[in-house]
Amino acid sequence: MIGWIILGVFVLLFLWIAGTYNKLVRLGVRAEEAWRGIDTLLRKRFDLIPNLVETVKGYATHEREVFERVTEARSASMKARTPKEQAEADNVLAGTLKSLFAVVENYPQLKANENFTSLQRSLEGLEEEIARSRRYYNAVVRDLNTAIKVFPQNLIANLFGVREREFYMLPSETMGEPPKVDFSR
Repeated sequence: MIGWIILGVFVLLFLWIAGTYNKLVRLGVRAEEAWRGIDTLLRKRFDLIPNLVETVKGYATHEREVFERVTEARSASMKARTPKEQAEADNVLAGTLKSLFAVVENYPQLKANENFTSLQRSLEGLEEEIARSRRYYNAVVRDLNTAIKVFPQNLIANLFGVREREFYMLPSETMGEPPKVDFSR
Protein backbone atom coordinates (compact mmCIF):
# COMPACT_ATOMS: atom_id res chain seq x y z
CA MET A 1 0.00 0.00 0.00
CA ILE A 2 2.80 2.46 0.93
CA GLY A 3 4.55 1.52 -2.32
CA TRP A 4 1.48 2.60 -4.32
CA ILE A 5 1.29 5.90 -2.44
CA ILE A 6 4.97 6.59 -3.10
CA LEU A 7 4.52 5.64 -6.76
CA GLY A 8 1.46 7.94 -6.96
CA VAL A 9 3.43 10.82 -5.47
CA PHE A 10 6.25 10.31 -7.99
CA VAL A 11 3.77 10.12 -10.88
CA LEU A 12 2.08 13.36 -9.74
CA LEU A 13 5.47 15.02 -9.29
CA PHE A 14 6.53 13.90 -12.78
CA LEU A 15 3.26 15.16 -14.29
CA TRP A 16 3.65 18.52 -12.52
CA ILE A 17 7.26 18.88 -13.73
CA ALA A 18 6.30 17.92 -17.29
CA GLY A 19 3.32 20.31 -17.27
CA THR A 20 5.39 23.18 -15.91
CA TYR A 21 8.20 22.56 -18.37
CA ASN A 22 5.73 22.42 -21.28
CA LYS A 23 4.15 25.69 -20.14
CA LEU A 24 7.56 27.37 -20.09
CA VAL A 25 8.38 25.98 -23.51
CA ARG A 26 5.06 27.24 -24.93
CA LEU A 27 5.69 30.71 -23.52
CA GLY A 28 9.20 30.69 -24.96
CA VAL A 29 7.91 29.71 -28.38
CA ARG A 30 5.25 32.44 -28.23
CA ALA A 31 7.92 34.99 -27.30
CA GLU A 32 10.11 33.88 -30.21
CA GLU A 33 7.13 33.99 -32.58
CA ALA A 34 6.23 37.49 -31.36
CA TRP A 35 9.81 38.67 -31.89
CA ARG A 36 9.81 37.21 -35.41
CA GLY A 37 6.60 39.17 -36.08
CA ILE A 38 8.33 42.38 -35.03
CA ASP A 39 11.35 41.45 -37.12
CA THR A 40 9.13 40.98 -40.18
CA LEU A 41 7.54 44.40 -39.71
CA LEU A 42 10.95 46.00 -39.20
CA ARG A 43 12.15 44.44 -42.45
CA LYS A 44 9.15 45.95 -44.24
CA ARG A 45 10.04 49.33 -42.76
CA PHE A 46 13.69 48.88 -43.80
CA ASP A 47 12.51 48.16 -47.35
CA LEU A 48 10.27 51.24 -47.37
CA ILE A 49 12.85 53.73 -46.15
CA PRO A 50 15.09 53.74 -49.27
CA ASN A 51 12.04 54.46 -51.44
CA LEU A 52 11.10 57.31 -49.15
CA VAL A 53 14.63 58.72 -49.21
CA GLU A 54 14.82 58.46 -53.01
CA THR A 55 11.50 60.24 -53.39
CA VAL A 56 12.64 63.09 -51.15
CA LYS A 57 16.04 63.18 -52.91
CA GLY A 58 14.30 63.97 -56.16
CA TYR A 59 13.07 67.23 -54.66
CA ALA A 60 15.76 68.07 -52.13
CA THR A 61 19.06 67.12 -53.72
CA HIS A 62 21.14 69.41 -51.49
CA GLU A 63 20.08 67.66 -48.25
CA ARG A 64 22.75 64.96 -48.60
CA GLU A 65 23.72 64.85 -44.90
CA VAL A 66 20.15 64.02 -43.86
CA PHE A 67 19.95 61.21 -46.42
CA GLU A 68 23.25 59.76 -45.22
CA ARG A 69 22.13 59.82 -41.56
CA VAL A 70 18.87 58.07 -42.44
CA THR A 71 20.76 55.43 -44.41
CA GLU A 72 23.27 54.88 -41.59
CA ALA A 73 20.50 54.62 -38.98
CA ARG A 74 18.62 52.15 -41.17
CA SER A 75 21.76 50.00 -41.51
CA ALA A 76 22.38 50.07 -37.76
CA SER A 77 18.78 49.08 -37.09
CA MET A 78 19.03 46.19 -39.53
CA LYS A 79 22.11 44.88 -37.70
CA ALA A 80 20.47 44.94 -34.24
CA ARG A 81 19.88 41.45 -32.84
CA THR A 82 18.51 41.82 -29.32
CA PRO A 83 15.42 43.76 -28.24
CA LYS A 84 17.63 46.26 -26.40
CA GLU A 85 19.86 46.82 -29.45
CA GLN A 86 16.78 47.12 -31.64
CA ALA A 87 15.16 49.68 -29.33
CA GLU A 88 18.31 51.81 -29.29
CA ALA A 89 18.63 51.60 -33.08
CA ASP A 90 14.93 52.41 -33.52
CA ASN A 91 15.34 55.51 -31.39
CA VAL A 92 18.16 56.75 -33.64
CA LEU A 93 16.21 55.83 -36.77
CA ALA A 94 13.12 57.68 -35.53
CA GLY A 95 15.25 60.77 -34.95
CA THR A 96 16.75 60.66 -38.43
CA LEU A 97 13.31 60.14 -39.98
CA LYS A 98 12.11 63.23 -38.12
CA SER A 99 14.99 65.13 -39.74
CA LEU A 100 13.98 63.78 -43.13
CA PHE A 101 10.38 64.83 -42.62
CA ALA A 102 11.54 68.27 -41.47
CA VAL A 103 13.25 68.60 -44.85
CA VAL A 104 9.98 67.68 -46.55
CA GLU A 105 8.28 70.65 -44.87
CA ASN A 106 10.38 72.93 -47.10
CA TYR A 107 9.03 71.34 -50.29
CA PRO A 108 5.24 71.74 -50.68
CA GLN A 109 5.29 70.07 -54.10
CA LEU A 110 6.82 66.97 -52.46
CA LYS A 111 4.01 66.82 -49.89
CA ALA A 112 1.58 66.79 -52.80
CA ASN A 113 3.45 64.01 -54.63
CA GLU A 114 1.26 60.89 -54.84
CA ASN A 115 4.20 58.50 -54.48
CA PHE A 116 5.42 60.32 -51.37
CA THR A 117 1.97 60.40 -49.73
CA SER A 118 1.55 56.69 -50.44
CA LEU A 119 4.94 55.96 -48.84
CA GLN A 120 4.01 58.20 -45.90
CA ARG A 121 0.75 56.30 -45.30
CA SER A 122 2.60 52.98 -45.55
CA LEU A 123 5.17 54.11 -43.02
CA GLU A 124 2.47 55.35 -40.63
CA GLY A 125 0.68 52.00 -40.90
CA LEU A 126 3.89 50.07 -40.31
CA GLU A 127 4.74 52.16 -37.26
CA GLU A 128 1.32 51.41 -35.78
CA GLU A 129 1.74 47.68 -36.50
CA ILE A 130 5.21 47.71 -34.95
CA ALA A 131 3.83 49.40 -31.83
CA ARG A 132 1.05 46.79 -31.54
CA SER A 133 3.51 43.95 -32.09
CA ARG A 134 5.88 45.41 -29.53
CA ARG A 135 3.08 45.51 -26.95
CA TYR A 136 2.16 41.89 -27.73
CA TYR A 137 5.78 40.76 -27.54
CA ASN A 138 6.28 42.53 -24.21
CA ALA A 139 3.10 40.92 -22.83
CA VAL A 140 4.32 37.46 -23.81
CA VAL A 141 7.77 38.16 -22.36
CA ARG A 142 6.14 39.43 -19.16
CA ASP A 143 4.17 36.18 -18.86
CA LEU A 144 7.28 34.08 -19.53
CA ASN A 145 9.48 36.04 -17.13
CA THR A 146 6.81 35.89 -14.44
CA ALA A 147 6.42 32.13 -14.89
CA ILE A 148 10.18 31.72 -14.61
CA LYS A 149 10.39 33.74 -11.39
CA VAL A 150 7.47 32.38 -9.34
CA PHE A 151 7.94 29.53 -6.92
CA PRO A 152 7.92 26.57 -7.51
CA GLN A 153 8.07 27.04 -11.29
CA ASN A 154 11.44 28.75 -10.88
CA LEU A 155 12.86 25.42 -9.75
CA ILE A 156 11.81 23.80 -13.03
CA ALA A 157 13.05 26.79 -15.05
CA ASN A 158 16.45 26.61 -13.36
CA LEU A 159 16.58 22.83 -13.72
CA PHE A 160 16.04 23.03 -17.49
CA GLY A 161 17.95 26.27 -18.08
CA VAL A 162 14.97 28.37 -19.15
CA ARG A 163 16.08 32.01 -19.08
CA GLU A 164 14.29 35.31 -19.00
CA ARG A 165 13.89 37.33 -22.18
CA GLU A 166 14.56 41.00 -22.73
CA PHE A 167 11.66 43.39 -23.11
CA TYR A 168 11.55 45.51 -26.25
CA MET A 169 11.42 48.90 -24.57
CA LEU A 170 11.95 52.18 -26.33
CA PRO A 171 13.63 55.01 -24.48
CA SER A 172 11.23 56.88 -22.22
CA GLU A 173 10.86 59.92 -24.45
CA THR A 174 9.33 57.88 -27.29
CA MET A 175 7.87 55.01 -25.27
CA GLY A 176 4.43 54.00 -26.39
CA GLU A 177 4.29 56.35 -29.38
CA PRO A 178 5.41 55.54 -32.89
CA PRO A 179 7.26 58.31 -34.68
CA LYS A 180 4.74 60.92 -35.79
CA VAL A 181 4.57 61.28 -39.54
CA ASP A 182 2.05 64.01 -40.36
CA PHE A 183 2.22 66.28 -43.39
CA SER A 184 -1.39 67.42 -43.40
CA ARG A 185 -0.46 70.94 -42.20
